[in-house]
Amino acid sequence: MATRTTARARTAARLEKADLLDMYKTMLLSRRIDDKEIQLKRQNKIFFQISGAGHEGIGVAAAKVLRPTYDWSYLYYRDRAYCLGMGVSATDMLLSAVAAGDDPNSGGRQMPSHWGAKDLNIVTVSSPTGTQFLQAVGAAEAWLRISNNDGIADKDQLIKGDEVVLCTTGDGTTSEGEFYESLNSACNLKLPIVYLVEDNKYAISVPVEVNTAGGSISRLLTGFPGLFIQEVNGCDPLASYDVMQKAVDYARQRKGPALVHAHVIRPYSHSLSDDEINYKPTAEREEEATRDPVFAFPKYLLAQGIATEQEIEQIKQAVEEEVEVATATALASPQPALASVMDFIYSPDVDPAGEQFDTEDDPQFVGEPTTMVDLLNVCMKDEMARDPRILVFGEDVADVSREEALGQVKGKGGVFKVTYGLQRAFGSNRVYNSPLAEANIVGRAIGLATRGMKPVVEIQFFDYIWPAYMQLRDELATMRWRSHNDFPSPIVVRVTYGGYLKGGGPYHSQTGAAVFTSVPGLRVICPATALDANGLLRTAIRCEDPVLFLEHKHLYRQTYNKAMNPGPNFMIPFGKAKVVREGTDLTVVTYGATVQRSLVAAKALEEETGASVEVIDLRSLSPVDWDTIFTSVKKTSRVMVVYEDTLSWGYGAEIAARIADETFAWLDAPVRRVAARDTFVAYSPELEDVILPQVEGIKAAMTDLLRY
Repeated sequence: MATRTTARARTAARLEKADLLDMYKTMLLSRRIDDKEIQLKRQNKIFFQISGAGHEGIGVAAAKVLRPTYDWSYLYYRDRAYCLGMGVSATDMLLSAVAAGDDPNSGGRQMPSHWGAKDLNIVTVSSPTGTQFLQAVGAAEAWLRISNNDGIADKDQLIKGDEVVLCTTGDGTTSEGEFYESLNSACNLKLPIVYLVEDNKYAISVPVEVNTAGGSISRLLTGFPGLFIQEVNGCDPLASYDVMQKAVDYARQRKGPALVHAHVIRPYSHSLSDDEINYKPTAEREEEATRDPVFAFPKYLLAQGIATEQEIEQIKQAVEEEVEVATATALASPQPALASVMDFIYSPDVDPAGEQFDTEDDPQFVGEPTTMVDLLNVCMKDEMARDPRILVFGEDVADVSREEALGQVKGKGGVFKVTYGLQRAFGSNRVYNSPLAEANIVGRAIGLATRGMKPVVEIQFFDYIWPAYMQLRDELATMRWRSHNDFPSPIVVRVTYGGYLKGGGPYHSQTGAAVFTSVPGLRVICPATALDANGLLRTAIRCEDPVLFLEHKHLYRQTYNKAMNPGPNFMIPFGKAKVVREGTDLTVVTYGATVQRSLVAAKALEEETGASVEVIDLRSLSPVDWDTIFTSVKKTSRVMVVYEDTLSWGYGAEIAARIADETFAWLDAPVRRVAARDTFVAYSPELEDVILPQVEGIKAAMTDLLRY
């Protein structure tokens, strides 16, 4: 006890009296905002409440150590005291609670306690637990990539040189796999990131020993090389200040990542949707109350003669007045404008469907016709030379991971060689391999993009994209909208796609574009030719929205879709379909590998019957060129949608439904769909042939529809 008392005294002596009183005021303010929100929720004036009660000690300590506007913060919902300490106001928090249009976190789009402050580098928080870990790693990695890239002219504006990324979490969330993925990369790259685990011993109702083997996350992590681990009583702001200072200094000096395991309490239930009395015994709650930092810290200040009773009382009165004024302001603030719901789904400034991206009619062809693989590679080379902020990474995308071997081996450059030679051309700081972890790739890319980089990442096979789905759907797609345009994340996710491989089987032949085209905020592109792939990828890289770029591996080296290099400024705007065959009797709407099959079927049908079939290659799956589709349907009065996905619930169902809605008066027959059978793609070539759409089946469907 004497040692602990002496240590606290030494820490208190290093801090000014004003700092200590400010820490107490911030802790009390945090608690009183919690209390006010609870009151407002019970009065039905707000709609949700989750508190930071019990976490105030470690929160104010962290805020005293970190630098607002200088360091970066990836937080979770119990960090109210930290945010207040960094400069977020009580009014800001209560504006969020009432969902006001002036809510600085999100414009009323997110629940309260989902922090976000662009000016303070507090990156928008979302609800899924654990998604912040990999993004924080990416934000810390930005320092590494930018500092080693002299081609970035304004690098001094993007990085400070010794900034730190703070990533906070509850103990329960450390059970998420992305926590360990992030530690793996943080330690491998020796990144300047500080993890703060705020351990209140419960994940809603699940106690720590159920979540964490052995009941201590810090003991589990001792094997991570270079990870500086500290454990502290997070209810004690002075002890917490000491430990946070050590951890932040470690990261600031670029020694590697640090982790602080702070033991805190949770005196309130998980949220107002929960009642801890149902699972936490009375004795446990009473014991926690004795360690409550909001009550223990002022007693310490009084006992040490640091503060007087009058000063403590003045702080209490000031806090009450601040909360009441903030509440009145928030309650008087209008709700968001109803017309704003569509704002910031995509960039309001850069429209990839606009004319500035349409140079398709003026290609500057050079060289001989070549494959889709080659023209994708050429596009990335051109763009990386143009923009030094572009990074390319993923599984196997580099020529080699061990740079010293570059002169001894040919190099990998991706499973399909799409990124071959990029590492040799632009160096290992801009082209590099990731761990075999899809969420790691996308999560880190999001963090890098938040710091101003332009990641063009690769998911090796669409079949394995699903571990990254949380990052793609809940994080990447929503970031701009949920932060009210404060935190865009314009990354390109390239992924090989589709079947027709003769032996691909169920795990190298998947499609499923509809899973992503149904997500607002994502652009989804699927070229069918080498030329289109080059122009659409360039648009994807230059636009300011997240893009899922589907590259059909069956089309990578087909001779029929070859093209010459169209030059470094060739772009095709999104949402611009291409009529690849003119016709008058029937419209076929298709994309990807079924474009060529539809063309072959249309030609064969015309040779046999004279029927004239128009074929439209969508190219862009989201957005869709409805004008081209509707114009064609009004001309032919018959339409068929051909796609590789399964027939039921597939992408073509939405196309068919919109055609029926918008052009019903012009239709002379029902809208027909031709697609894969409702099963998985088999390894056997004979089975694959009957599962996926083939020329004969497409031709037969055309014949039937023309007879209707």
